[in-house]
Amino acid sequence: MLMNVIGLDSGSTTTKGVLFAQNKLVKKCLVSTSGDPIRAAEQVITELDENKQYQVVATGYGRKLLNADKAVTEITCHAKGAAYLSEGIQNVIDIGGQDSKVIRMDTKGHVLDFNMNDKCAAGTGRFVEVLMRTLGEEIEHIDSFVASAEPIKINSMCTVFAESEVISLIGRGEKREDIALGVLHSIAARISNQHRQINPEQGPIFFSGGLSHSKKVTELVAEYTKKEVYYDQELSQYAGAIGAALIGMQQKNFFC
Repeated sequence: MLMNVIGLDSGSTTTKGVLFAQNKLVKKCLVSTSGDPIRAAEQVITELDENKQYQVVATGYGRKLLNADKAVTEITCHAKGAAYLSEGIQNVIDIGGQDSKVIRMDTKGHVLDFNMNDKCAAGTGRFVEVLMRTLGEEIEHIDSFVASAEPIKINSMCTVFAESEVISLIGRGEKREDIALGVLHSIAARISNQHRQINPEQGPIFFSGGLSHSKKVTELVAEYTKKEVYYDQELSQYAGAIGAALIGMQQKNFFC
């Protein structure tokens, strides 16, 4: 009998989980991590499978804190998840809350090379969230907020300095939406530079992470990388969790 497998992506901002049963993705759940990855993980697992008939494979920054059956690195899981969501894809950009990842892989989701920024908030979702808060707007409303904006160049890539720059621009009377669009241009430029560092093969990019829900950010990533960018409106943010579950299903000890 094949047991249920839960893939759990314990992120700094959100915790994502997916339940696979009979080799099919049947349920998903996302909650705020809120500084307590263990509580968030337990909440997701309970939501996905109250009967506790499951095995758990964890990934993400909090994976080692969890009492999971297996823990797998984020790079491996995001590659597997992207290959599942976009068959044949060989390039992945993931912009998470506290890091950004660029992955090059073969058509089966095996990692060939990667580049990860986890030392600086610039180029991450946190960078955008902080600056949007400074502008008095929620990150969830970013597409409508910048819909008719003209970007103003943001020179600082350090989050602290960029926040000071944004405050100065507001003080000069610049439109808030123009500043916000400038922030999005800056993050797209940074991630495209990170993407070029691994000398990726020709072909489209799969975009995952929380910012993949933004149509404008997706457009700008395509503009700056000069490549087609694919995403799954419903599941892009779950790529890491999906990859974890897929890896779990490949393990013999997940059969009983």
